[in-house]
Amino acid sequence: MTPRTPRSTYRLQISADFDLDDAAGAVAYVHALGADWLYLSPLLTAEPGSNHGYDVVDHTRVDPLRGGADGLARLSAAAREAGLGVLVDVVPNHMGVATPANNPWWWDVLAHGRASRWADAFDIDWAAGGGRVRLPVLGDDSPPLRIEDGELRCGDQRFPLAPGSADDGADPETVHGRQHYELVDWRRGDAELNYRRFFAVSSLAAIRVEEPWVFDASHAEILRWLRDGLVDGLRIDHPDGLADPGGYLARLADATGGRYVVVEKILEAGEHLPAHWATAGTTGYDALGDVDRVLVDPAGRAQLDALEEELRGSRAAWDDLVHDGKRAAADGILASEMRRLVRLLPDRALPGGADAADALAEILACFPVYRSYLPAGAEHLHAAVAEAARRRPDLAAAVEALLPVLSDPAEPVAARLQQTSGAVMAKGVEDTVFYRVARLASLAEVGGDPSEFAIDVAEFHRRQIERQARTPASLTTLSTHDTKRGEDTRARIDALAEVPELWRTTLATLLARAPLGDAPLAALLWSTLAGAWPVSRERAHAYAEKAAREAATGTSWRSPDADFEGRLHALVDAAFDDPEAAAALEGLVDAIRPAGWSNGLSAKLLQLAMPGVPDVYQGAELWNRSLVDPDNRRPVDFGERRALLAQLDAGPPPPLDESGAAKLLVTSRALRARRDRPELFTRYAPLTVIGDAGRHAIAFDRGGAVAIATRLPIGLARAGGWGSASVLLPPGRYADALTGAETEGGAVPLAELLRTYPVALLLRQAP
Repeated sequence: MTPRTPRSTYRLQISADFDLDDAAGAVAYVHALGADWLYLSPLLTAEPGSNHGYDVVDHTRVDPLRGGADGLARLSAAAREAGLGVLVDVVPNHMGVATPANNPWWWDVLAHGRASRWADAFDIDWAAGGGRVRLPVLGDDSPPLRIEDGELRCGDQRFPLAPGSADDGADPETVHGRQHYELVDWRRGDAELNYRRFFAVSSLAAIRVEEPWVFDASHAEILRWLRDGLVDGLRIDHPDGLADPGGYLARLADATGGRYVVVEKILEAGEHLPAHWATAGTTGYDALGDVDRVLVDPAGRAQLDALEEELRGSRAAWDDLVHDGKRAAADGILASEMRRLVRLLPDRALPGGADAADALAEILACFPVYRSYLPAGAEHLHAAVAEAARRRPDLAAAVEALLPVLSDPAEPVAARLQQTSGAVMAKGVEDTVFYRVARLASLAEVGGDPSEFAIDVAEFHRRQIERQARTPASLTTLSTHDTKRGEDTRARIDALAEVPELWRTTLATLLARAPLGDAPLAALLWSTLAGAWPVSRERAHAYAEKAAREAATGTSWRSPDADFEGRLHALVDAAFDDPEAAAALEGLVDAIRPAGWSNGLSAKLLQLAMPGVPDVYQGAELWNRSLVDPDNRRPVDFGERRALLAQLDAGPPPPLDESGAAKLLVTSRALRARRDRPELFTRYAPLTVIGDAGRHAIAFDRGGAVAIATRLPIGLARAGGWGSASVLLPPGRYADALTGAETEGGAVPLAELLRTYPVALLLRQAP
């Protein structure tokens, strides 16, 4: 049987509160919407209470709290009956170990140490811990250890006892010293852990899936789903954490018979997915970046750059911010990973007296992409070494001496460096620096490069032609469970580039009404609130606290600053309680709201019609003004969407307003076209737009389906509208899937095509 490829997907977050039976109940709606496959978050048994599922504790069964094996069978049957495929998120890099008793593998390792059957399943440096695993679980208020029911306990935390290690009446501290683990203060974790983690999350312990037996043990249930026809494809979480991502994907392809597989791989500017990988493509962050930037007005850059410099008190070079953020991550929260790299260096690697930790950290801080895949990508390592030598002439000899060892795929330190570089990038940039840049907050998004302010239509076309040629079955997306801001939050923020002076004056009022002592962070918070408005006070406070602690400029997760956070929460309260601040914020939102609607529809149509397999994140068929997780995992009202879709199918096109009905129309019509008329989506050809206002349109032909979208709507209105601008359509008769209006090929006025909405999806009709 030829493996099936989706035409589109609809992402559902499966949890105890929205389980597999709830998902089965949404199947009819998803089919009516037009999606071709369901795309499910991780299903294996996770830590109880997990709302995301990435902390798997048992690879052998579907999570009972998410519906269990029977729930998956029922969902799959419902999907099959509706003609939907099923794509499932898989977590090969790590397991959840927050509660050891919930994870049979981890519990056994703690009980038996290196003699455990599962000892080699985890990536543990036993020698560094003196034969013990360090567990950073103690705090200042931790109660004394005690022996109870054959276990070592600390408050509610439970740990196994090694066989024969506890005599009757033995002192708990003495018994603790006999275990294969050492309980340590949580603050020692970043520097002293001796097991590899997912990024800096100590409750997620990495496993060695590169070992065939570990692959088999961790994938047996997943492969059963494919073998039994319950699912059709897999989404692979965080492949960059694996020792050999290409080898893993090859083994997976062999085990699955070449089923559809995509990888959560973030590509930097100009970087491409390794062509030798057995995958259809990425999960779509690269597409997100293209869509966002073609909707940003490049003319606003100079004023927004000047505002950023004014807020900082100095000019901020993006390359320096990235370097410093990555260096801080390597020296701080990822120090234990850096120490392990040092331990793996062969004696010959460095000249005498050189500081290995300093040299390795500097190389990682200068690494231009998330990681290399040696021997592929060696040029990135060479570039990092050259940049490290430029920035730190005092380290030039050391970093250059490391290059031969770090370039050799057979060297353990070279493999480990590749697994570490992605973590340094993610923690230093995405989770830190992205919260420190305020020039245009919508650009600080997963997979994006804030230094790239905007792209023109020609560059957008070039990238889509390349996407069609390289990875036509890669996912595209605008929102995920990991995006910093939902797609329509960003769409509204994008409009600030068209009104930089209004933003400057509004921000001055807001900064004066609620001084924070960190102007760039305050600007980021206010622009995000403007993008998401109206937002509840509770959501706004949660976002502000997370953003501030991630930025780590005035407070942090490790050392919260009560005074700073007091001012932070006062800033949020000012949006609701201070009449002058509230009026300024509302005035800004009123000014950019229509542009946000226009940008939101344009972004959605571009994403749904461009090359690739479009994914719609749950609920994002209406306006999605979510914030960073967990806000973007809030429940979705499918009843509301089901009723609204039925109204659209029975009535005239809805107005473009706050209801989001117009976005639901665009989403459903584009998804249905891709599902029901795939022959219209076989190529990518830019279409010519003529006339003075032509720069405000993006138009392309997918092989019979023509997408036309508006960009820079405020500037378009200032120019007096479309005027004589026209698009040159290929010959034929077309019907707009949104309005039903028909037109013939040739030069067609945009004022005619875009009379109702700022977008049009023209489908070629049969002769």
